[in-house]
Amino acid sequence: MSRTPSAPGLALILAALATLGPFSIDTFLPAMATIGHALDASPIEIQQALSIYLLCYGAMMLWHGALSDAIGRRPVILGATLLFAIASIGCLLAQTLGQLLLFRALQGLCGGAGLIVGRAIIRDTFDGPAAQKLMSQVTMLFSLSPAIAPVIGGWLYGAFGWRSIFAFMALVGFMLFSVCAWRLPETHAREQRSTLAPRALAKNYWHIAYNRQFRFLALALSFNFAGFFLYIPAAPVFLIRHLGLGPTDFLWLFGPAVSGIMFGAWLSGHRAGRYSARESIHLAYVLMAIAAAANLANSLFFAPSLPWSVLPLALYTTGMSIAAPSVTLFVLDLFPGARGTASSVQGFVQTLFSAAVAGIVAPLLWFSPLALALGMSGFLAIGYLMFVLAHRRRPGPEAVS
Repeated sequence: MSRTPSAPGLALILAALATLGPFSIDTFLPAMATIGHALDASPIEIQQALSIYLLCYGAMMLWHGALSDAIGRRPVILGATLLFAIASIGCLLAQTLGQLLLFRALQGLCGGAGLIVGRAIIRDTFDGPAAQKLMSQVTMLFSLSPAIAPVIGGWLYGAFGWRSIFAFMALVGFMLFSVCAWRLPETHAREQRSTLAPRALAKNYWHIAYNRQFRFLALALSFNFAGFFLYIPAAPVFLIRHLGLGPTDFLWLFGPAVSGIMFGAWLSGHRAGRYSARESIHLAYVLMAIAAAANLANSLFFAPSLPWSVLPLALYTTGMSIAAPSVTLFVLDLFPGARGTASSVQGFVQTLFSAAVAGIVAPLLWFSPLALALGMSGFLAIGYLMFVLAHRRRPGPEAVS
């Protein structure tokens, strides 16, 4: 039987669960070229190890929340962490690109459960400013992983070779399974659970997808995030080719960006209950706009250099992290009877979009810092437009049975 943790303890567990996604993406970035050589794959082919992960991650997001609405939050988390560890062992032992892609796909099917179900657990447990504070705490703790993961990946790659990266992922999966089996509570009561009957599921998905405000809010989150995420798949080119750094220097990109995420999450929690959610979101867009303009100006008038080519990312992620908890709670509160499913659909939209950014947009733009800066500005502009359209008319919350 699990022992219920305190609020800070719950935040730590949920943040750790959410790290599976970024660890699966960022830890192996420093070794991508070597993995490609080892498995006789071209740079474009090995890039698909990231894209197929994101595609499967996004597709399964449609089911993590629905499953947790039907059978409970805890069983979904335990099953996903255990399967993730097994899939990581498969990647470790892969001898061909096909085998690697197969187990990366399985990693993707499991990697999003902690993020999606964790949001539902927060909203099951807390309301109002308390929910925003916990969401911000999770974001602040979780945001360490994109900075730590590539550094750990670089160290492991340099010391033990690329296969040790997947051994590390397996260890993380098994540790999370053990911690959750011991400490993670069940927050979704049996009498509140929905059915997995196909007609009922289809009705829930339809109600969520048909809601106009949900669509615009989900797109706003996706485009806001894409302005930063564009730099993650482009990181090897941006850092090594444009800035002249090495495979162990990824902290130069992820350090400032993650510092911004942590500071923004702290500000979001600090402002909860003192300022309205809309006021915080408007501040967030002002900060992101300043960052995008500074990034454009630096890329247009100056040669790539440190720290000026990465500092705008810190300001951008600060704004992005201020906005995300409030916008996410707007999304969940539209469907109080199906928060897990709503979290799934929103996560699916964002991850599918991120997969397109990783597999299509980033390779088209990473030839120059200016092209990447233009991409950031374009994504931000569309994200702000989506948020404005979402609030042009505000229908009341729409319950789903």
